[in-house]
Amino acid sequence: MSALRSIVFLGWQALVTPIYAALMLATFWLPRVPRHRIAAHWCRTVAYGARWICGIRWRVEGLENLPTTPHVVMAKHSSTWETLTLGIYLPPLAFVAKKELLRVPFFGWGFALASPITIDRRAGRTAMEQIAEQGRLRFAQGFWIVVYPEGTRIPVGRRAKYKTGGARLAIALDVPILPVAHNAGWLWPKGVLGKRPGVITMVFGKPIASRGKDPGALTAEVEQWIEGEVARLGEPA
Repeated sequence: MSALRSIVFLGWQALVTPIYAALMLATFWLPRVPRHRIAAHWCRTVAYGARWICGIRWRVEGLENLPTTPHVVMAKHSSTWETLTLGIYLPPLAFVAKKELLRVPFFGWGFALASPITIDRRAGRTAMEQIAEQGRLRFAQGFWIVVYPEGTRIPVGRRAKYKTGGARLAIALDVPILPVAHNAGWLWPKGVLGKRPGVITMVFGKPIASRGKDPGALTAEVEQWIEGEVARLGEPA
């Protein structure tokens, strides 16, 4: 039954994504934040589609920790779910992503107009300078910045070395980090068709100051909190 629901959900995604991509392209002339709201609505539509079709529900802890000033958001990355739902609770978000995503038909075209921060992996040492420059611009435009410190989706039960890019960005921009943990990977795993019904828990932690800290030490502090919360949450009911 889970596999059948997942197939129906993929059909739902295939139906709505070209519509939103066309709408993004048709409104390219809008300012960045109003244009981003169209992309955010697509995220909500897909997330609630998973809720209705696949039975993937969620609850949130730590809403009292959400700040009112721009932050760098560092989140656990074990699923596609968190990418879709972070924007439901946070201001307009600029995701740090590889440039290759912009070439994906429909999704990539719309994503390019949603004001991401894109990385050219061949840039080497200058990549961080590119990210910081784009980050300052996005903050000025009204966005917060999302970084997945693991770099890619990591299956449940596995650990990946946290990269220091998010910490370096927060230090360069002199803003705190908002850590986010969740257990979505159990219900919506990477590379698996069969999504499972259940209740995901997402936790917003207290902001972590970046000023005066070493990037490695700051990354370790964020990793300790995120992985500790992921362990506490365990498998969803």
